[in-house]
Amino acid sequence: MSGHSKWASIKHSKGKADKQRSKIFSKLSKEISVAAKLGDKDPAMNPRLRSAIQAARSANMPKDNIERAIDKSLANAESNFENLRYEGFGPDKIAVIVETLTDNKNRTASNIRTIFQKNGGSLGTQGSASHNFNQLGIIKIDKKEISEENIFELAIDSGADECISNNEFHEIQCELSEIYNVKKKLEKIISNFISTEIEWIPLNSVNIEKDKEETVINFLEILEDDDDVQNVFSNVNFGNN
Repeated sequence: MSGHSKWASIKHSKGKADKQRSKIFSKLSKEISVAAKLGDKDPAMNPRLRSAIQAARSANMPKDNIERAIDKSLANAESNFENLRYEGFGPDKIAVIVETLTDNKNRTASNIRTIFQKNGGSLGTQGSASHNFNQLGIIKIDKKEISEENIFELAIDSGADECISNNEFHEIQCELSEIYNVKKKLEKIISNFISTEIEWIPLNSVNIEKDKEETVINFLEILEDDDDVQNVFSNVNFGNN
């Protein structure tokens, strides 16, 4: 899943493609099922479901998997999933926010606490790490969809605050309360989106020593590998060493 932290590109180059793909499909399926259960089964009437399906398509999830995930929302009417957030500090005191989607908060809390403790970190209270971040609506669009010049104009006209283009995609930033309004306007021109999510953007990134990078990356990967974890955000920066 998405995470605004700069370690995403590093972990994807570590030769875990099949395992990563399976994990990503599992997390996307869970989000689709929960979105369908909480709202309309028609994506056109349910922005959260529509965004989840678009993210699944961007990850090349087969259509059958998507349909099964929607059907699952009807079959699992008795199971209740909750979005829970955990905050804390990892190795080298990096600030970390972990977003989960769980049907057993005791299991999830225990697992997250154990991961922090075993990797030289500590779980904190609500607000202990999040004051280091801004929560923003983030919409990502493949660069093949639209040119930099056109997306900037479209983003501003749609009510976004910022539009940043990098090598692979355009990233549109907006107030989190406005994300689906902005998205609806973008959808008049754009049909394919990589993702539409509320992300935690670090106010200031923290550089770490080169010899500590592997420890930090392993910690973040172990968190992301947990079945209940949907997103991991951190203020660590690996780029300046």
